[in-house]
Amino acid sequence: MKVAIMGYGTIGSGVAEVLRINQDQIQRKVGEPIELKYVLDRNEIAGEDHDKLVLDFNIIAEDPEVGLVVETMGGIHPAYEFVKASLEKGKHVVTSNKALVDAMGSKLISIAKDHNCNFFFEASVGGGIPVIRTIYHNYAGEKLTEITGILNGTTNYILTKMRDSGASFEDTLHEAQKLGYAERDPSADIDGFDTSRKTAILLSMASGNRCRHEDIYTEGIRNVSAIDVEYAKFLGMNIRLLGSVQVVEDKYFAYVAPIMITKNDPLYPVDGVFNGIRIVGNCLGTTMLYGMGAGKLPTASAVVSDMIAAVRHQHEFQGIGWSEKMIDIEPMGSNAFNYLVRIEGTPDDVANEVKDLFLNDTTAFHPIVLDGRTDEFAVMTDVMFESDFKENMKEFEEKTGRRVFHFLRAELGKD
Repeated sequence: MKVAIMGYGTIGSGVAEVLRINQDQIQRKVGEPIELKYVLDRNEIAGEDHDKLVLDFNIIAEDPEVGLVVETMGGIHPAYEFVKASLEKGKHVVTSNKALVDAMGSKLISIAKDHNCNFFFEASVGGGIPVIRTIYHNYAGEKLTEITGILNGTTNYILTKMRDSGASFEDTLHEAQKLGYAERDPSADIDGFDTSRKTAILLSMASGNRCRHEDIYTEGIRNVSAIDVEYAKFLGMNIRLLGSVQVVEDKYFAYVAPIMITKNDPLYPVDGVFNGIRIVGNCLGTTMLYGMGAGKLPTASAVVSDMIAAVRHQHEFQGIGWSEKMIDIEPMGSNAFNYLVRIEGTPDDVANEVKDLFLNDTTAFHPIVLDGRTDEFAVMTDVMFESDFKENMKEFEEKTGRRVFHFLRAELGKD
């Protein structure tokens, strides 16, 4: 099998490296060698693959020897045009490009089916964690009711470091950039857009139909402060940026937001740049996948696993993916959480309002006051729909004249 790699950055060069390091094992697994013939890149490349560099995609498209194309260019254009043309030539395509899969996945899956080839995208979610194939193959007999994950290593590193050091968000972000864990422009990570695209892919896999990441409520971690982290530590909880998908009967719920999780949550110990994905099935119960969610060789390893699958099934369409039918996502207000509410001043004189608006009749008022703080206190609400909570929060401010400084969602009400 002759292969072309489009894009020779971190992941593309990693794919070439994995092919060299594990070439004997790969050949044993698939029954034939996988040989790199072309590398398409705008820049000059060094090393063993220098002589394979081409600048014109048409060389790859028109070469009948190339049966497999790896797309690691990133972005939507011209990646979409190149992948579409490759599939129309009957070439299998493997990609790590979450933006492409999110925006154009259903179209490309349909094109692959029409031309009896495959479009695989394991590495688009979770880096080296095999979540796509696990959902499609291993959990094929399950009705998945929830997929919730820590899907971005940059934000997880920042939140872990804030917890361990007590530093501010801004200082921790700056350190992450110096260490190479965060980009110079970190907005895609810290504002949740990277996680949102991955969440959309997971929702499409769970539902079997298409969704848009733009329709998923997305909130990043810019507003998570050292004080928020201090409250979470006081409660024995971790703050994590979660991408969550839930299926209730014929309704679909999805969001990306920083959430406080308890020690009995399997995601609780996922620290640093690692990722974890919690999957719940109606018969399976709860399981979790854990590992490196990014990085050159872990992500490249996932790409190569897709390449092996493509060679093994080179004469049949595998059907991994979803239809072009669009689904509706329920509004964020329909989701229910507990809420940690940080309120201006002391608990004096507002106990009745807190009870009326945030607690059930049987729940006692237990304000949380951090050592040395007299300017604010916090309370953990009972489980509330988000729409009700926000209305009650506004009513609380109007009735008491007290500001709500910030609130954090918590999964206390979940098993």
